[in-house]
Order: sequence, then C-alpha cells, then structure tokens
Amino acid sequence: MKRYFGFATHGTTWRTEIMAGVATFLTMAYIIVVNPAILEAAGLPREASITATILSAAFGTLIMGVYARRPFAIAPYMGENAFIVFTVVKGLGFPWQTALGAIFLAGALFTLLTLLGVRRWLAAGIPANLKHSFTVGIGLFLTFIGLNAMGVVQLGVPGSPVALGALNRATTLVAIGGFFATAVLLARKHRSALLLGIIITSVLSFGAGITPLPAGIASAPPSLAPLFGQLDIAGALTLKALPVVVIVFVMAFVDTIGTLIGLGARAGLLDASGNLPDMEKPMLADAVVNMAAPVFGTTTCGAFVESAVGIEAGGRTGVTAIVVAVLFLASLFFAPLFTAIPAHATGVAIASMGVLMLGAMAALDFADYTEWVPAFLTIVLMAFTYNIGVGMTAGLLAYPVLKVGTGRATEVPAAMWWLAAMSLLFYAVYPYH
Repeated sequence: MKRYFGFATHGTTWRTEIMAGVATFLTMAYIIVVNPAILEAAGLPREASITATILSAAFGTLIMGVYARRPFAIAPYMGENAFIVFTVVKGLGFPWQTALGAIFLAGALFTLLTLLGVRRWLAAGIPANLKHSFTVGIGLFLTFIGLNAMGVVQLGVPGSPVALGALNRATTLVAIGGFFATAVLLARKHRSALLLGIIITSVLSFGAGITPLPAGIASAPPSLAPLFGQLDIAGALTLKALPVVVIVFVMAFVDTIGTLIGLGARAGLLDASGNLPDMEKPMLADAVVNMAAPVFGTTTCGAFVESAVGIEAGGRTGVTAIVVAVLFLASLFFAPLFTAIPAHATGVAIASMGVLMLGAMAALDFADYTEWVPAFLTIVLMAFTYNIGVGMTAGLLAYPVLKVGTGRATEVPAAMWWLAAMSLLFYAVYPYH
C-alpha cells in the first residue's frame, strides 16, 4: 500500500481526497448557521455560537484527519442540539451552562472508556446483521433529511405526520432536476457525482434568481467571549442532573459507534469481521472534541453522517478530513460565501447518498427473525424518530430479547448484554413528553 507523508492512500489520489473533502464540507456547511439558530432558543448568543460551532467542527475534524487518519468529519450533532435546547433547558429548566457541563462530563467518560479499550470491545461485540442495519438505517435517515431539504417531503398534520411537498415550488423543481442529474452521474460511475449534484443545483438556483447570490464574500469572525468557558460542571454533577448526563452519554455513544461502522462500511474500510481497524482512534477523536466543544460553547459533537458524501466521492484517508477542517476554519472569515449554498442543493446530495447506503439491505438476514426484527427496529426508528441513537438502542435492546425468547441466549456476545443494559437505562431515564 502506498503512503504519502505517512497517510495510507487506499488506492486514492491527492486530487480525489481534496475533492472529497470539498464535497463533505459543502454538504454539512449548513451546520454553521443551523446549529446556532437552534441553540439561540436556549439563550446562547447566535453570533458567538457560529464561532463555537466552527471551531468545534474544525478541532474535532482535524484530530480525526491527523490522528485517526479517517475521512470522517466531526461537527455538532443535529438531534442532540435540539434535545439540549427543547428538553433539557426549556423542558426540564436547566441553565444552558449546566447542559454544557453535562456534555463535558460525558466527553470525559468517553475519553476514559476509549483509553481503556471498552468502547472498541463493545463495538466489536455487535453482531454483523446489526452492523449492516446501521448502514441501512443511516441511509434511510439521510434520505428523509435530503427529501425534506429538497421540498419533496414536508411535515404533515396530526394523524398524517408527513406529506408530499409542493412539487410546483421553484426550489423543489430545481432540486428534483438536480437529483436526476446526480442519479445519471452515479449511473455513469462518476466519482464526483454528489459534489457535481450540489454545484449543478446551486448554479441553477442562482441563475434562475431562486436563491440570492451571497451578500458578501468575507467577514470578521464573531467574538467567542460570551460562550467560552461558561460551562457549569459543578451543576451537572448534582443528582438532579444525573439523568441528563446519562442520556447525553448514551445518545452520543451509540451514535458514534453506528456512524463510524456505517461510514466505514461504505468506504470499504471494515475488516473481515465487520469491524473498523484501529477504531479506538476515531473514537478518541470523538471523545476529545466532546470535552472541547462545551468549553467553546456548543453541544455534543461526533462523526457526521454527511461524511458519506465525501466517501462516495472517493475520500479514503485523513486528508479528506483535514481538507474539511481547513474549510471550516476558512468559513470563520468567508461564512457569507460558504453559507450561500441553498439547502435544497445539499439536500440533493444527501438524498442521493441514501440511494447508495440502502444497498446494504442486500446483506441483511431476512429469514432469521431474531436477526431481522432488531435490524428492522434499528432501521425504521432511526428515520421515524429522527434520531440515530434511538434506532440503535432499540436494535441493541431487541437483539438479546429475541435470542432469549427463542432459547438462543448463547448466541448473544458478552458485549451485547452491556449494550442492551445501557440501552435500557437510556429509555428508563429519558424525559418523555
């Protein structure tokens, strides 16, 4: 295997890695504006949140690229940020400083368990069928996100929670055209199909006057002072806050395992046993950033499923992640330019990625219901609850239940009992509405 500056090439090239990094960044750049907009509802200043979001993403992704040498980008998790804002702060009444303290404690626990090898042992103990279901579930999850961003699917009404979008809307029509252009490129085996899909859709939107051109190119980064170091660790150590720490820990723990396995499978980086070699390295990158992110002033971070877009563009090494990190840092000064990419354009790439990842269904065992039912729950609940962690915990909990119920308890790996117990604890302390 060739190496460039210490990086195993995995049959790729510098040009491919750079293009893959650009594709990943363009697909996930929305987090720069969306994450602060969500956190503002909990009282976090939006301008400072923009800087905190960018620095956390750049820091974590750089560690992933330089240390773990994987093509996975890291940024604040969607879903976890909404949980912190609407459940922990607005629902349970905790100050946002205490919520950030809970995230720091979860990150410290992640780091300890990773250094002890516990997280790798647990990940290796997940049965192959469930690992395949993570890939499929993430694919369906991405499909739903993409179709919603394109305007093809929209929120419905009570009794019919989703509905067909307005297909006569200009943005939706352009997005549909971009999707089919991307599909043609995929069918022609074009490696940059997803990146070109974003570009084609964006150019059509700008050219037709549907999306306004960026108001500017460069701007000074907002001050981080209102958020930096404001976390309240002491407040998170109270008995009252313990359920919050547990939920944050379990959600991020299972999200990371599922995302790394799903992305690793798509990149062809898994070994014969379905495990990601040296998995403790990307896990440690994830753990460390979850201690840094709340210090910067933002919520739980982890490997982003949108990294799949860069992987499909050919990204196989840490160079892809380094490119993403550099682009995040550049966005501190060029945010108006990077955030001008319309949501329906990135939605095209995200939905197209779902097309590719759902192909992992071919590896699922449909004949054995003790294998298929946990996989089924994982897949559908990831999408229907809009939460990767909920889908994973459902599958991890259902697996031993089905095996015990059919007299096949000996087939359950030791690690699965611990994962099932963790999943049960997650549902026991979850603050249901």
